[in-house]
Amino acid sequence: MAASGREHVLSLYRLLLKESKKFPSYNYRTYALRRVRDAFRENRTVEDPKVVEELLNRARESLAIIQRQSSMLPNTLNCWSKTSSGNMIHTGQLL
Repeated sequence: MAASGREHVLSLYRLLLKESKKFPSYNYRTYALRRVRDAFRENRTVEDPKVVEELLNRARESLAIIQRQSSMLPNTLNCWSKTSSGNMIHTGQLL
């Protein structure tokens, strides 16, 4: 892979890790980080330009999903309230 292609892949990898760290939930955050690392590690030996481009497109799609989900998740968590008995109820409000 050419140096500029390698730099682009590393830049995308770092951006995916950075965005994955924005999940407020520990479980979501660790899952996303593990999946990003595993996917890049699994495909690091791929040299076919068509396959590399397909993998990069999938990574870009994943980045968009992570960005949407990490920004939406805090808002969806705020629509739940705890009752005096300790039960969680859905208030139907999104901030």
